[in-house]
Amino acid sequence: MNEQQYDKYLHINTVGEQYGFPKLAHYHRYEPTPYTGLEQLFSGYQMPENPVFIDMGCGKGRVPIYVHHKFHIQTIGIEMDAGFYAEAESNKKSYLQKNNAPIPISFIHTIAEEYLIQPSDTVFFFFNPFSIHIFRTVIHNIWKSYEQHMREIHIILYYPPYDYLQFLLHGTPFELIHEIHLENEKNINERLCVFALKKA
Repeated sequence: MNEQQYDKYLHINTVGEQYGFPKLAHYHRYEPTPYTGLEQLFSGYQMPENPVFIDMGCGKGRVPIYVHHKFHIQTIGIEMDAGFYAEAESNKKSYLQKNNAPIPISFIHTIAEEYLIQPSDTVFFFFNPFSIHIFRTVIHNIWKSYEQHMREIHIILYYPPYDYLQFLLHGTPFELIHEIHLENEKNINERLCVFALKKA
C-alpha cells in the first residue's frame, strides 16, 4: 500500500502538505514517518516484553496509531504543536471508531523534555524531532526512570543524526542492537537504529 492507501486503511489523515515550523529553535520541522520504513523496522525487530511505545514528536499521530493497530499494545504520542496535537486526537477518534480496542492510545500536548517517563514506558521512537541538546535531556530523563525502575528499554532512531548516534554510543550505556538500511535509499543516514538498555 502507498501512503494514502495506508491512511485510508487505518481511517486516519496524516498524508499531505505539512505546515508550520516549530516555535522553539531547538525543535525541527515535522515530517510523517513513511509507512514503508515502519514496515521494514518491524519485519526484523522485536520489542521487549509488555511494551509501552512512546513517539517523541508524534505530529498527527501516524506512528502511535500504526503501532497500536499492528501490535495491540499501549502507545503514547508526545507533541508540542497544538495544531498537530488536535489532528492526532481527531485521527485517534476516527481510528477507534473503526477499531474498537480496550488497549489505550494516548496523545499528550507537551514538550518532550517535560514528559514524565512512566515505569511502564519501554520503547521510545525518535524521527529527528529536535536538537541534540533536547535529545540529551530526554535520554537523561529515560535513564533516571531506568535507575528507579529497572527494565529493558529500547530507543528507536529513524534517520538518526550523527550527533544522536555519537551521544548514545559514547555518552550512555545504551548499546546498538539492530540496524536497518532502508530500501531504495542511497544516503547512509537513511536507516533505522535500535539501541537497548538491558535490565541489570
